[in-house]
Amino acid sequence: MAEISAAMVKELREKTGAGMMDCKKALAESAGDFAKAEEWLRKKGVASAAKKGGRVAAEGLIGLKLSDDGKLGAMVEVNAETDFVARNAEFVKLTSDLVAHVAQHNPADVDALLVQPFGGKTVKDAVTEKIATIGENLTVRRFARFHVESNGVVGSYLHSNNRVGALVEVFGSNGAEAKSLATELAMQLTAMRPGWVSRDQVPAALLEKEKATFKDELQNTWRFTIKDGPARTGILRSEDAEKVMLEISGKLEKVPLSQIVKREQIKKPENMWDKIIGGKLEKFFEDNCLVDQVWVKDDKLKIKDVIAEHGKKAGAALTVGRAARLEVGEGIEKKKDDLAAEVAKTLGQA
Repeated sequence: MAEISAAMVKELREKTGAGMMDCKKALAESAGDFAKAEEWLRKKGVASAAKKGGRVAAEGLIGLKLSDDGKLGAMVEVNAETDFVARNAEFVKLTSDLVAHVAQHNPADVDALLVQPFGGKTVKDAVTEKIATIGENLTVRRFARFHVESNGVVGSYLHSNNRVGALVEVFGSNGAEAKSLATELAMQLTAMRPGWVSRDQVPAALLEKEKATFKDELQNTWRFTIKDGPARTGILRSEDAEKVMLEISGKLEKVPLSQIVKREQIKKPENMWDKIIGGKLEKFFEDNCLVDQVWVKDDKLKIKDVIAEHGKKAGAALTVGRAARLEVGEGIEKKKDDLAAEVAKTLGQA
C-alpha cells in the first residue's frame, strides 16, 4: 500500500477543496493515484452531499457581472462552510458561472434558478456535485439582477475581497456621466449600507416607531451626578434597588445607586418637541437613505448633491432606481472552528 504523506494530502486538498480526512482516505483507497482519488471523492461525496445540507455555510463569494454596455448587471451570493473553500479554484469558477447564468437566463428567484438547465444538468445538481468533490455544504443563497432600457444604466461595485458588492440603477441618460454616477452610488451602497434609496421608501410604521423612540428619549433623559466621577447623562431605561441603567450613545451603562449623589431630569419644552423630533428624523434619513447620505468621498456633500452635479454635466435630470447590496454571510450565525487543530488532528499530529 502506498505511503500517504501530509504533502500529498495537502496537494489533493488544495486541488479539490475536499476535507483533510476525505483527501487522506481517497489517496489511501487509490494507492496514491491523484486522478483515482478525485474520482473517489466525487462518488463518495455525491452519496453523502445530502447529509451536509444542514451544516452552516456562512463563508463564500459574491459573483458580479456587468454587461459591456452597462445595461445589465447581476450578482450572486454563493456560500461555503469555510474561507479556505471559498478561495478554491473550483468554487470560484462555480460562482463565476452562476452569475453569468443569472445574467443570461433571468430566473424569478432562487428556487427557479436551482431547476434551470446548467451545463447539461440542473443548477441544483451542479452544486450537489461540487459538494461531493469539495466535501462542504454549498448553497446559492440569493441574487440580484437589474436590466434597464435605453435611457438608463446599471452601476456596479465589487469590493476587493469579493465578499460584498452592489448594483444600482440610474435613469435619465446612458452617457458617461450617468455611468460614472451609477458606479459612485454602487461604491457608496457597498460602504455605507443604506436600507433604502430614498426616504419615501421607508415604511410608515417604522417612522412612527422611530418618532415614539425619540419622544421617549425626550421624556426620560436624566443627568446623574456621580461621587468622585463625571456626571452621566442618558436615557433612563430601568432602575432597581441597586442601580439604574442608562442608555448613553446607544449603549447601556450600569450606574450603582451608591455612587449617585444627585439626579435631575433634563426636560425640553413640549412646544419644541416636534422640531427636535423632526431633526432626529432627518438624521435617521441621513443614516439610512442613499440619496440623503453624506458622500463617503467628501463629507461636505450629500449623495443628492453628487446626483445633481452629474446631472448638470450630463445635461439631464438623473434619478436613482433600484439598488441592491449583497454581503457574504450577512445575517447568518457563524460557528467557530479551530482549523489548525482540525488539520493537526486529521494528520495524527495532535
